[in-house]
Amino acid sequence: PNPFNPATKISFDLPQDSRVNFIVYDLLGREVKRLVNNEFKVAGKYTYDFNGAPLSSGVYFYRIETEGFTNTKRLMLVK
Repeated sequence: PNPFNPATKISFDLPQDSRVNFIVYDLLGREVKRLVNNEFKVAGKYTYDFNGAPLSSGVYFYRIETEGFTNTKRLMLVK
């Protein structure tokens, strides 16, 4: 999804049932948007829409946390 303007889709696969947090942060580590808040999800593929229209151009990070797994990736918003 890089770069994107103003919206993008973020997908991930969940190999097993788990509680999930899915959060977008700005470059300073401040939470910008919480897409999933400690929700129980069954194994499968998930896609979430992220709308960056109210945000300024720049680098953002999204973090996916499950039981036993954490991954952080970079997003670049260009307006």
